[in-house]
Amino acid sequence: METGAASSPSITPAFSPLYQQIKVLMLQSLQSGEWKPSAAIPSEQELAGRFKVSQGTVRKAIDELAAENLLVRRQGKGTFVATHAERHVQYRFLRLFPDSGDPKSEGPAQRKIIDCKRLRASAEVARALALRPADAVLQVRRVLSFAGVPTILEDLWLPGAPFKGLTAERLAEYSGPMYALFETEFGVRMVRAEEKIRAVLPDTEQCVLLDTPPQTPLLSVERTAYTYNDTPMELRRGLYLTDTHYYRNELN
Repeated sequence: METGAASSPSITPAFSPLYQQIKVLMLQSLQSGEWKPSAAIPSEQELAGRFKVSQGTVRKAIDELAAENLLVRRQGKGTFVATHAERHVQYRFLRLFPDSGDPKSEGPAQRKIIDCKRLRASAEVARALALRPADAVLQVRRVLSFAGVPTILEDLWLPGAPFKGLTAERLAEYSGPMYALFETEFGVRMVRAEEKIRAVLPDTEQCVLLDTPPQTPLLSVERTAYTYNDTPMELRRGLYLTDTHYYRNELN
C-alpha cells in the first residue's frame, strides 16, 4: 500500500486549435503595425508558407478576423486590414438613427468641439482605461448636430501617452470619423466596444449645450472602446436626444 500525501488531480493544458494559434500570430502582426489599416495582407499561400500550415488553416483564421471586422475580404483583390476611414464602416460605432431609418438622409453630423484639455485621470477614469490614478488623460467635449439640431453631447477621455499632440484644433479641422483620425495619426485602432445605457435627466449646462429644456429625458450611453488585446483606449459618455432619433443595435 502506498503512503504519503494524496496526489493532486492532473491538470490538462487547454487545447487551442491550430487556426486559433495562427489567428493569434496574425493579431500580433496587426497590433505591431506590420500590416497597416487599408493595406493588403499577404496571400493565403504566402501566410501558409510563413506559418508552415495549410492554406485551409490560414483561411479559417482569416474568416474569424473578418467576422470580427479586423480584416476585409475583397473579391478578386485579396484581404485587407479594415479601417475606420472606409465608408461602409463609418457607421459601425454610431447607433443613433433618424426616424426614417437612413443615417445618410441627414448627411454627416455637424461637430462642434467645446473643449480638449489635458488633465490627471480621476480614479474612475483611470480604472476604466487601466491607468494609474493621476496619469495624464485627454478630455474632449463635443456636440454633434443633425440638420442643424444639437442631438448628441459627448465627453471622451483618452490615455495621454498614445494621443500626445491631439488638440481641439486638430479635432475640429478633421472631416472624417474620429476613430479614423485616431487610426491614421496616432496608430490606435478601435476594434470593439462595450456600452452601458440608461435614461437620465440633463443638468443645467447639458441643457444649454443641447438647447433643450430641463426635464427632457435623455439616453445616456457610456462606452469603453478597446484596441487589440482588449486594451482600453477610450471612455466615452454620450447624452442622446431621441425625440426624432432612435438607438439601434443588431444582435447576432
